[in-house]
Amino acid sequence: MKFIFFGTPKLSVIVLEELKAQDLLPSLVITAPDKPSGRGMKIKSSPVKLWAIENDIPTIEPEKYSSEVVTEIRNVGAEVFVLVAYGKILPQSVIDLSPNGILNVHPSLLPKLRGPSPVRSAILEDHKETGVSIMLIDEKMDHGPILIQEKYTPEAWPPNARELDEFLFARGGSMLADAIPKYLSGDLVSVEQDHSKATYCKLFEKEDGLIDLNDYAYLNLLKIHAYQGWPGTYFFVGDVRVNIISAHIDEKLIIDEVIPEGKGKMSYKDFISKNEERS
Repeated sequence: MKFIFFGTPKLSVIVLEELKAQDLLPSLVITAPDKPSGRGMKIKSSPVKLWAIENDIPTIEPEKYSSEVVTEIRNVGAEVFVLVAYGKILPQSVIDLSPNGILNVHPSLLPKLRGPSPVRSAILEDHKETGVSIMLIDEKMDHGPILIQEKYTPEAWPPNARELDEFLFARGGSMLADAIPKYLSGDLVSVEQDHSKATYCKLFEKEDGLIDLNDYAYLNLLKIHAYQGWPGTYFFVGDVRVNIISAHIDEKLIIDEVIPEGKGKMSYKDFISKNEERS
């Protein structure tokens, strides 16, 4: 069984590892080009490219899909494509190359939370019940028919976004490994989404993480958990940006750990104490 995998970040690697555990390795990996990263702006490869090198799988990193790239993809003779957090929009010339369409892992109970940030939005909107959908991509965003879907209710709520992301992509990878052979053999039939029940989520920006400490405590706690990693949550003390690392509620919002701008991680109590000393 030949398939091509499109993906870029660590979450894509989580899915690849689940496929590998079921002896499903792509014939070709397509990922985003190397780019400068970090303070030194050193050129770094995507996590997916590094995984492919480690597993001796051919990799290409097209900036654009030229006729030569399209020919290279066609020559693989893949039965199906898999796309997980690739980060680029595929042109129709590439989509048409897959005889059985493109499978996708989406960490929400579609048609709920279509869009780029379903896990963070589920936490922010206090959904409590989340899940994963394995779907077929069509011309609209997260609009295609569903092959399989699984619900998940975290034991502790709200969960941290990074942890929930990793869990759902791991489950999605396992579900995908089960779905691919069944789909190709005709034993798994896709079902159209109920588009009348569709909801959408947005791509969050750094400004979304600004916390008003006078807001409702539970709302702020949801933001702190939902925005973990990106965009992060913060507030200002004078001109100093204070990034929130962790917090909990004990009748009111209790901030546990912070990173003040230009400083290392510390307890919020220590930050307040040092700030009062300077005052």
